[in-house]
Amino acid sequence: MPEPEERPTRVLDARSLRGLAHPLRMRLLSELRRNGPATASQLAAKLGESSGATSYHLRQLAEYGFLEDAPEHGKGRERWWQAMHGGVELNETLLLDPDPAVRGAAAVFMHEVSTVHAQELSTFVATTHDWSADWYEASDASDWTLRLTPEMSVELIAKMHELVNSYRAQALPEGTPEAEQVRIHSHVFPVRTV
Repeated sequence: MPEPEERPTRVLDARSLRGLAHPLRMRLLSELRRNGPATASQLAAKLGESSGATSYHLRQLAEYGFLEDAPEHGKGRERWWQAMHGGVELNETLLLDPDPAVRGAAAVFMHEVSTVHAQELSTFVATTHDWSADWYEASDASDWTLRLTPEMSVELIAKMHELVNSYRAQALPEGTPEAEQVRIHSHVFPVRTV
């Protein structure tokens, strides 16, 4: 199986968004994308859920084309699942869709993404003592406030994405000494000043 960063990104449409916009489904998909194939029971134990719930939501993710069987892992009765894509991308037009169900699903999706980002950062902050001084110094939680036009904001986003994507070619294989998965969050949004 290719490394996660080599798998394509799936652009969400209204149907697939409704199939994914559920907190547990998003957590399951993220877990499979980041850590590879697993069974419903393994995922239930890791996420603190019942295996019945994880099994149901894994089947739903497969029905909407996010997961597939991982046949090289399944030898017994348990079904192994793997992610089909390296990531998902929300088409921003779904946030403005005339159908309130689609807009609601987009809002659930965006809320869950924000929640996961906050949880990941909080987990790192709470466990900094588990990391070497080198990794602590190699981490960052910065924020800036700039006055930009929408066009300038789009340009900034494109440049940030280009920079991050330039590191994909340098990504190291699993098992490389001192190399770890690194999460990079980007949030660019307007705020009211009055």
